[in-house]
Amino acid sequence: MSSTAALISVFRPTSGEVSHHSLLQTPTLRPSVTAATAGGSTASASLNNSSASLPSLIRNQPVFAAPAPIINPSSSSFSSRENMSTKSYEDAIAGLNKLLSDKGELAPVAAGKIEQIKSELQTADSKPGFDPVERIKSGFIHFKREKYEKNPALFGELAKGQHPKFMVFACADSRVCPSHVLDIQPGEAFVVRGVANIVPPYDKTRYSGTGAAIEYAVLHLKVENIVVIGHSACGGIKAVMEVPEDGTTSTDFIEDWVKLLLPARTKVKAEHGNSALPEQISSCEKEAVNVSLANLLTYPFVREGLLKKTLSLKGGYYDFVKGTFELWGLEFGLSPAITK
Repeated sequence: MSSTAALISVFRPTSGEVSHHSLLQTPTLRPSVTAATAGGSTASASLNNSSASLPSLIRNQPVFAAPAPIINPSSSSFSSRENMSTKSYEDAIAGLNKLLSDKGELAPVAAGKIEQIKSELQTADSKPGFDPVERIKSGFIHFKREKYEKNPALFGELAKGQHPKFMVFACADSRVCPSHVLDIQPGEAFVVRGVANIVPPYDKTRYSGTGAAIEYAVLHLKVENIVVIGHSACGGIKAVMEVPEDGTTSTDFIEDWVKLLLPARTKVKAEHGNSALPEQISSCEKEAVNVSLANLLTYPFVREGLLKKTLSLKGGYYDFVKGTFELWGLEFGLSPAITK
């Protein structure tokens, strides 16, 4: 073990406090801490030990406690903040009014300030701040009333399982949700979204998350189509077009991720090198889709599905500026593996 002390917190009930069954019902949890010392020995501190025996960085209380429900937040905290805000304006106005009475020569300046404060107060009242909880709540209520409750047959079938025909790779960009763009209904598509709609090559270590999604979709859900969809004004594609030639990076993740599309950039530079950068980016947005389609061929279960003609690969491009959508397929020259 390294000389650096390692601290691991796990949750266990107090001895004699709760049974295994009751643990599932109570939010009261107590930490049991094992500390590895610099010399490699370990020392266990149960909750019955004194707090002095615990490492100084570990507090003798649960690290996690279930938060109070936020779907119906109390209005008291909001009203108190509003009252504080209003009170500060009222105090300022009262102070200026007192100044008016004490020093009449400052009346024009003070009067102007009073009007400014009143105007700001009215603007604040007419433009309430964004409430994320209320937005989520109203969004779900709308979905439940307009879709869930109006389609009991559909959601009844979905409760039994899913059988999508499509697997869709789309960008995480908030403007290009495939469910809206293609009017995809619940249960129709198994969707993976990420920066620049990239499908990385088969790699069990670096890209196991994407690999797990493809494997599950192809082998377990038996999807018949994998569609990779690019889009206009993609920030990820702009990033790959601007990656420094010397390989230096300024981000922790973004540049390493979009470098998977360097083959697309190379092709665009070779064919459209004299074009303006916006035109090159637009071409790369489509060529990047083809790179991802080629990467799908590195997955053995994808190749097998193509050979058996139980699976097809398609590329798509959504231009939300022009309101257009393109769809294409690629012909791959695949042959069965030679076994003898």
